[in-house]
Amino acid sequence: MGIKKELGKKIKKMRQNRGLTQEQLAEAVDVSQRTLSGIEIGENFVTAETLDKIIKALNTTSEELFALEHIKPTSELVKNIIANTKKLEKKPEKIELLYKITKSLLDD
Repeated sequence: MGIKKELGKKIKKMRQNRGLTQEQLAEAVDVSQRTLSGIEIGENFVTAETLDKIIKALNTTSEELFALEHIKPTSELVKNIIANTKKLEKKPEKIELLYKITKSLLDD
């Protein structure tokens, strides 16, 4: 996946996590909703000025916005979780904590 798509995906995720619509973020950033949509799907790349406005509107930092390495397909994340869990087999206290965390996520 290219940087435009990765960055767009991250912007969209952060916008949604903050409960903003595309229209709301586009207005805050002073771009059209169509432009923001293009940014989020990786068709358009942002100018430095627009990027600065997005960072401010999302109340984030450039470091957080560009931390893209964790954006992976769900199937890959599941494989990594399983592999990490297997590494903890000899640490029962950590396995118990991991169990509690995963169980609490299922209770939602």
